[in-house]
Parts: sequence; structure tokens; C-alpha cells
Amino acid sequence: MPRDPQVLIYVGIKHSVIAMDDRTGAQVWVANLRGSDFVTLLWDGEALIAGNQGEVWRLDPQTGAVIWHNALKGMGRGVISLASGRHATTVSDTDSAAAKRRRDQAAASTAAAGATVVAAT
Repeated sequence: MPRDPQVLIYVGIKHSVIAMDDRTGAQVWVANLRGSDFVTLLWDGEALIAGNQGEVWRLDPQTGAVIWHNALKGMGRGVISLASGRHATTVSDTDSAAAKRRRDQAAASTAAAGATVVAAT
């Protein structure tokens, strides 16, 4: 059976964002931000946004590359709160594919069990 695509967990710590493999905990990538305090993260199903010391970055969720950066000049250097207007999906594409595969396997098992019962009678 093929493995599901890699699922990442994002961690904001000190001045960095770290992506870790959900299955192994291994570090996949690290993005170093400016500053040295608390890193706020927002994942809305499409965008990975990080905030640190009054600045905001959009990172590529697969590689950690900076897509854009806004220093929010004149706004101060405090802790950042983040929100998105994007409608969050309730089920990821990966979860949908895995659920479909489980349903297909269950249906195949049920069909095979039914064929066995019919053959035995």
C-alpha cells in the first residue's frame, strides 16, 4: 500500500519556524526569522504565516522559503496575533484520500468475506 504524502507539524520557537515530519518527528526544514522572542504561527490550510517581534512572514509550507515579509514599520515590536479570512477546510486532501482508501479497503474486505460465505454454502 502506498504511503500517504508527508504530513508536517509546524513549530514556532525562539526566532525560528521548524517543520517536522508527523510520523517520525524528524526536522524537515527550518526558517530563521529576525528577532528572538515568541513566534506566532497561523496555518489556515493553505498559507503558513509566522509573526515575530512585530514582523510577519508568509512561508512556503513545504520548504520554509519566504514568500513575502512585512516589517509592519511604525507598528512596534510586540507579540503578534494572527487570523485569516480564508475559510478553513474541515478535512485536508490527505485526510480525504486516506479515508477513501480505508472505505475502499473495507468494501473490498466485505466483498471478499461475502464471496467466501457464498462459496461455503
